[in-house]
Amino acid sequence: MTLPATPSQTVGPYYAIGLCRRPENELVPDGIPITGRLLDGDGEPIPDGMIELWSSTAGVWGRCGTQPEGAFRFVAPKPPAAPGEAPRLDVMVFARGLLRHQLTRLYFPDEEAANAADPVLRLVDGERRHTLVARDDAGVLRWDVHLQGEDETVFFAV
Repeated sequence: MTLPATPSQTVGPYYAIGLCRRPENELVPDGIPITGRLLDGDGEPIPDGMIELWSSTAGVWGRCGTQPEGAFRFVAPKPPAAPGEAPRLDVMVFARGLLRHQLTRLYFPDEEAANAADPVLRLVDGERRHTLVARDDAGVLRWDVHLQGEDETVFFAV
């Protein structure tokens, strides 16, 4: 007897068609460009994933399907920090092979002091914190999401 698949067993694929509704997935005009790639444990791109980011302090939310090379792009604000925390964007990752979406955070590279004092970021092993901090590449924030492997992005249990 074959049992039907449950919703948590049928995650993805997610297609970019209809997900990036604004040009360049611009969540705010004149925001910060954020680019990255969604990669599997072998460093191969995931072309049919979805990245969702939001900020409650900035009041923005957006979704972007990954492209054939695993790429995603947003133009987002740098949100104000919540009291006692560093500015950040919350990120949900959806991809084939994941039975549940993964929650992570994107921190800003120009906030070294705030990042060092952030209570959640301080709980992350020092050798893995870099997976949560974007890097500045000539005014564009670059942040890749690795689902597994040596540079696996830190994910949080919810």
